[in-house]
Amino acid sequence: MLETVASTPLIRIVVLILLFSIVALASLFALSRIDRRVSVRGELKALSSGDGHIVAESLTQRRDDAWMRLVNRIERIGLNLGDTRADALREKLRSAGYDSAAAPRLYNLIRLLAVIGLPVLVVLLTVRGDETSFFRLYVFGSIAALAGLYIPALFVRAKADRRREALVNGFPDCLDLMLVCVEAGLGLEAALDRVGREMTIARPEIAQVLTTTTLRLRAGASREDALRNMADDAGVDEIRSFATLLIQSDKLGTSIAGTLRVYASEMRERRRMRAEEKAHRLPVLISIPLVMCMLPVMIGVLMLPAAIGVIRTLVPALNGGG
Repeated sequence: MLETVASTPLIRIVVLILLFSIVALASLFALSRIDRRVSVRGELKALSSGDGHIVAESLTQRRDDAWMRLVNRIERIGLNLGDTRADALREKLRSAGYDSAAAPRLYNLIRLLAVIGLPVLVVLLTVRGDETSFFRLYVFGSIAALAGLYIPALFVRAKADRRREALVNGFPDCLDLMLVCVEAGLGLEAALDRVGREMTIARPEIAQVLTTTTLRLRAGASREDALRNMADDAGVDEIRSFATLLIQSDKLGTSIAGTLRVYASEMRERRRMRAEEKAHRLPVLISIPLVMCMLPVMIGVLMLPAAIGVIRTLVPALNGGG
């Protein structure tokens, strides 16, 4: 394989370009992480000195202007990155936490690069002079193209599931803090803003949802519309039920503190029941590796001495009888 790469100039150039691209992307990723750590330290220093505060931009994931410019430049070249089901794709990406305006186009660009790049890489790695058949290249290239087509979708789905789980697990704590704020005399908008700022580090997903709702309320949206949009952004049944309860409480004039207290108790009970359900599933899940791994070993340990004894008894008897 290495001899084929070294002897073919075209393959050697392509491999060098791929290595350079990998190193460049890794360097850009490392520099972006370092820059973000420096910016976060600066914000924390400003908070400790009392001269600044965490702005909404840092809570709602800052827009990457470089990616936006890249997507716009590619579209100006003539490559359309739009999607026929743009609303469904935008909803899927929003459920995974990608609420940027360029997220659908960037997602289509990544899928396009994966569908083209992975088959090319697989074909270059499987080429071995005249020994490689066209059918083998076709099969491997097709598998790589399918992988490039479905891997981004699987990644987005997995991230959406993790975000949904984080929202469900952290929402009872959010309700407890909101209840404390409301009982202390804060209004609903002030309570949402305070809880969103307090949960920035512990629960960033919930902090993003609450901060976005607060900004909508400050922009002039009605409380009902802001709460319904919050439920749509979260995509979780618990938060959707919470928004419905607040809307009904606002319309009927009931106490928001009492509503929060009852619903916080129910959410804590649901979280405890989910934990008990997972605990009850553990014996069933453990039995699978127990049967597959430990049981054959135990049977071997128990049966081996008896088998050795039988062999020692039967072999001399058979030799003597022969």
